[in-house]
Amino acid sequence: MTEKVCEVIITAPDAEWLAQFTRSLVEDRLCACGHNMTPIRTVYRWQGVVHDEAEARVALHTRRALVPEIISRTNREHPFEVPCVIALPITEGNPAYLRWILDETNPAAPPA
Repeated sequence: MTEKVCEVIITAPDAEWLAQFTRSLVEDRLCACGHNMTPIRTVYRWQGVVHDEAEARVALHTRRALVPEIISRTNREHPFEVPCVIALPITEGNPAYLRWILDETNPAAPPA
């Protein structure tokens, strides 16, 4: 079952925007849940300048097949030109929780 699920990390400059975005993904069954964490501190280089910023982070639990649509939606709606969206494998987990992720998400991968 673990080969069907993953965790998707997204960061954003605004915690409230990220919470609303997470809610829309859950409502549309693109993820079962999102664990929002704020604040986080992000240090990164962008266009030759090093930035040190407060941001928010969410860990989404979803089907691997839905990751392309999550990436596509994030790219359309996110305030950053190049948003952080990464998918990490889930190698082990509570079987009941993994089943819940599958039950709460769309079984068909929509077109990206």
